[in-house]
Amino acid sequence: MTHAKAQVGSGEPEWFARPDSPERGEGLRFACTSCGNCCTGVPGYVLVSDAEVAALAQRLNLSTDAFIQRYTQMLPEGRSLIETHTRFGYDCVFLDRAKVPGKAVCGVYEDRPIQCRTWPFWPSLLRSRNAWNQAAKGCPGMNTGPLIPLQQIRIQRDAINI
Repeated sequence: MTHAKAQVGSGEPEWFARPDSPERGEGLRFACTSCGNCCTGVPGYVLVSDAEVAALAQRLNLSTDAFIQRYTQMLPEGRSLIETHTRFGYDCVFLDRAKVPGKAVCGVYEDRPIQCRTWPFWPSLLRSRNAWNQAAKGCPGMNTGPLIPLQQIRIQRDAINI
């Protein structure tokens, strides 16, 4: 039985599904360390859908319009959560560095957008081993922790287009 699923149209298995991959084609390792590195840095975006906006607004006991005005902005890519400039870079507005000493946690974790839920299994990071390794330089949770199976990686990758 092969564990390598071919990429659509390429005829080749994904790099992380090949026997010569770091986990012998069984998946990739990841464990969030609550470092906050994926939630800060250079200016970027966290795209939010209408459903995500509604869930976040409800969580914060705000109307959808009030949430949009207070916590989002329109960018060429779409509606995004705003960022706050800190000594670490541009933090997501919901990144909380005070709640847990020495950690950076999401203040809306249970309702965080799909972009956040699928990190680091984004198509842009899974397109090549080099792209994965570049991202791992800034994320101490990548290549550590439990093995995430191929099927779970593919589900997360296919849920978002980043």
